[in-house]
Amino acid sequence: MGIAVAMVVNGRNVTAEVDERTLLVEFLRRDLRLTGTHVGCDTSQCGACVVHVDGRAIKSCTMLAVQAAGSAVTTIEGLGSGTQLHAVQEAFRNCHGLQCGYCTPGMIMTAVELLKRNPNPSEHQIREGLEGNICRCTGYHNIVKAIASAAKVLQATAAA
Repeated sequence: MGIAVAMVVNGRNVTAEVDERTLLVEFLRRDLRLTGTHVGCDTSQCGACVVHVDGRAIKSCTMLAVQAAGSAVTTIEGLGSGTQLHAVQEAFRNCHGLQCGYCTPGMIMTAVELLKRNPNPSEHQIREGLEGNICRCTGYHNIVKAIASAAKVLQATAAA
């Protein structure tokens, strides 16, 4: 016997019956087949599972699906529009801000919220904003470069 949950995921109304202990990340991956959100550590350390819940970046391995009921959830799959990548996704591609790609969805989702809060962050502020996300491959240089590049694009878009 489960609990019915309803929420908006990537602009789509979804309803499902879940066990009360189902984590949001499990619900997204298993029930909705949105596998861009990754599970990297099971201890809330790595940030690979970051999604937006009501516009705030959260680690979906720390939230139950029932806690997200009634919320708007955005995953990496819902970030762009159609075939158009979000500016942060495009910057990660152009600046080589990924290597194996496992941390990339969480990094991008964290960066999008960071740039909403601070449209013109310094390198230090970008690095500080990524503290909850771990990349085991890149050394962060190109990730930081990508976020700074995306900030410029988003500022230019907003000014236009």
